[in-house]
Amino acid sequence: MVSRSYSNLLDLASGDSLSLTFGRERRRLPRVATVAGVLSELDDESTGSDAPSSVSQERMIIVGNQLPLRAHRNDSGEWIFSWDEDSLLLQLKDGLGEDVEVTYIGCLKEQIDPREQDDVAQTLLETFKCVPAFIPTELFSRFYHGFCKQHLWPLFHYMLPLSPDLGGRFDRSLWQAYLSVNKIFADKVMEVINPDDDFVWVHDYHLMVLPTFLRKRFNRVKLGFFLHSPFPSSEIYRTLPVRDELLRALLNSDLIGFHTFDYARHFLSCCSRMLGLSYQSKRGYIGLEYYGRTVSIKILPVGIHIGQLQSVLNLPATEAKVAELRDQFRGQTVVLGVDDMDIFKGISLKLLAMEQLLIQHPDKRGKVVLVQIANPARGRGKDVQEVQTETTATVSRINGTFGRHGYKPVVLIDTPLQFFERIAYYVIAECCLVTAVRDGMNLIPYEYIICRQGNEKLDETLRLNPSTPKKSMLVVSEFIGCSPSLSGAIRVNPWNIDAVAEAMDTALIVSEAEKQMRHEKHYRYVSTHDVAYWARSFLQDLERACRDHVRRRCWGIGFGLGFRVIALDPNFRKLSVEHIVSSYKRTKSRAILLDYDGAMMLPGSITTTANTEVVGILNSLCRDPKNVVFLVSGKGRNTLTEWFSACENLGLAAEHGYFVRTNHEADWETCVSVPDFDWKQIAEPVMQLYTETTDGSTIETKESALVWSYQYADPDFGSCQAKELLDHLESVLANEPVSVKSGQHIVEVKPQGVNKGIVAEHLLSTMREKGKLPDFVLCIGDDRSDEDMFEVILSARDSLSPVAEVFACTVGQKPSKAKYYLEDTTEIVRMLQGLANASEQAARNVPPASHRVVIADSK
Repeated sequence: MVSRSYSNLLDLASGDSLSLTFGRERRRLPRVATVAGVLSELDDESTGSDAPSSVSQERMIIVGNQLPLRAHRNDSGEWIFSWDEDSLLLQLKDGLGEDVEVTYIGCLKEQIDPREQDDVAQTLLETFKCVPAFIPTELFSRFYHGFCKQHLWPLFHYMLPLSPDLGGRFDRSLWQAYLSVNKIFADKVMEVINPDDDFVWVHDYHLMVLPTFLRKRFNRVKLGFFLHSPFPSSEIYRTLPVRDELLRALLNSDLIGFHTFDYARHFLSCCSRMLGLSYQSKRGYIGLEYYGRTVSIKILPVGIHIGQLQSVLNLPATEAKVAELRDQFRGQTVVLGVDDMDIFKGISLKLLAMEQLLIQHPDKRGKVVLVQIANPARGRGKDVQEVQTETTATVSRINGTFGRHGYKPVVLIDTPLQFFERIAYYVIAECCLVTAVRDGMNLIPYEYIICRQGNEKLDETLRLNPSTPKKSMLVVSEFIGCSPSLSGAIRVNPWNIDAVAEAMDTALIVSEAEKQMRHEKHYRYVSTHDVAYWARSFLQDLERACRDHVRRRCWGIGFGLGFRVIALDPNFRKLSVEHIVSSYKRTKSRAILLDYDGAMMLPGSITTTANTEVVGILNSLCRDPKNVVFLVSGKGRNTLTEWFSACENLGLAAEHGYFVRTNHEADWETCVSVPDFDWKQIAEPVMQLYTETTDGSTIETKESALVWSYQYADPDFGSCQAKELLDHLESVLANEPVSVKSGQHIVEVKPQGVNKGIVAEHLLSTMREKGKLPDFVLCIGDDRSDEDMFEVILSARDSLSPVAEVFACTVGQKPSKAKYYLEDTTEIVRMLQGLANASEQAARNVPPASHRVVIADSK
């Protein structure tokens, strides 16, 4: 493990970077642990004061595709390892605090002989706290160059595989390789994690299914994920054959981070359209409710490591290179581009804009130079070769047309540069031009801003007055992640060549005061939102997102990539049929309220009549003189009368309790006094307006209410229209005795005070007036409207027997005021059948008597 004195990147940059040599002569170290646990318990030798210990300390396990290490063999064939100071994973450590221990998991860039892997792994763990994942060459190629670069990378950058030349068709064998590598990474995390205390931070699209593998092993793992690439719109993302698997895997994280709101919005839209999930903003935090867990969404662009940049700016080599470039471009204005050589960086579009600038502004010829630094592409393939060929040809054409002795309008640098050399180009450039057609973040503009701030030595080299405010200009594509945070930049559509050329001209002719003001604005933001700020903010939000882990009951359900964790309040448990039947048998006064749709009949069923089996069970319960049973429904009274005409002693409550009937012979009564329904004449035209403008929406007219449904409309547009309709109705009905509420794909207007809770109150008060304080209460429901009933029966102690047993039961494992749940309608019916059998058995020994029963339905 690296010593504390090397935990600061500024120390590393000073040239004292720690290196490790290792070869055949080195003593053999124990293997890395292959089982879950604390490594210090498995090591057979102490590794010094910095070794892991049993003392509790906050630890962050950072997982990325590559470890933040450099490795090479020396002349003796020994491996030499050192920190990669340019790695974001290493730089973010500065924001985690001195009290946070960091362990890294990832691949090495170099291939390690299988015979050396054990020793290398143990050495890296002890010296750098790095756990290498050794992936076989063929598997890694199919994982990285195959699935990641051939499928995910193009798609996330909005390139559809419309032909074999454009990314290629989906190859399921590459998907299997992706899963295999993610599984290997999960195994590596298992070797070092203490699941009760450690935080895990997974980085980027290479490891999108890793959260599922980790959550399956440890239901309460504290897990964050940050996506460093764009997340495409749902129209693009939904073309991916494994779209649901990736979404569900990400949702097994506690916190998911994105650079911009656009990326987060696209992700949330995909969750809505493909998984039916909706999000809410609570106290400024965006969260998705997913099986009782709240998955938080983090929106914060990454920053740069300013200390590292400033240390390089101070190097004598940088100063010498700046002096060289100053002389080389004397009398010329330098516009700088720094991009990887891939199809998304828009290098060819930038060159065409430069050509257009020289055509439209002849006065710029001989005075303006575009220096284009082309870094090697991270991927490989035909598209990379095409970009290289097109770039070289375009540069040659422009230089051939506008160049002359001593002047080349475009300087293409496609050979590797050392970091200090690139920094020197930043220092002398009057404008930085970034025209990527799609990029996750792109930190080039941030680096440019810091370098243009310079220092005293560079001011002296450039013969600048140190007291003069610094200046810089940025022309950036509106399709890159850093664009929203650079409010002083000139934003352009990189596809519009003429507009980019004019933006370049504007950047060059703008006043000195304007350049200084824009630079100051950018410098203030970049210097305060560095990589340490980003990492610190992410960790704080991850701690907040995981705060409730210890008090929630968690268990996993589902197979394969459909696995997810249910998180519930400790008091919420599955209803035991044996337990409730036992309680049912020993009680003498029972109140039963039942929901029908969603509880006793599958939601969305095309059947328009009551289930024959359910009607038989209801009649059995109603024949028991100890029972009072009510069915509470959102449906109209005529529908309920028709459906349950065979249940003579069943109590019915229609339209969420507005109408009540105690049995087949009784008349329908109203629980709430409503003087008139004139408000319908106001509300219905408003709803009709939204129905006409929202395809797929409908209006349901009830005797006591109006319901606008958008279940079959576009989910995003329907939700937007529902919010507008809610505000509109609340405005026009402000003086009417009604309540306007939104529900699952509905907006409803109904008289004030009408809810299912009043049915429960009515039933309990009626029994109390008759001197029958119930000692058994059962209430079953499946949706939000049933929560009012649960609340009433759980708080109505004055209306119950002192020894009453109360069973508030919801359908499915989900957050609810109910204390019990059953999985589905099948279990509900089976449980009710058990109660009915108990009543029939008791009836064989007791003479029949008068009785009545009531059931509640939420629909």
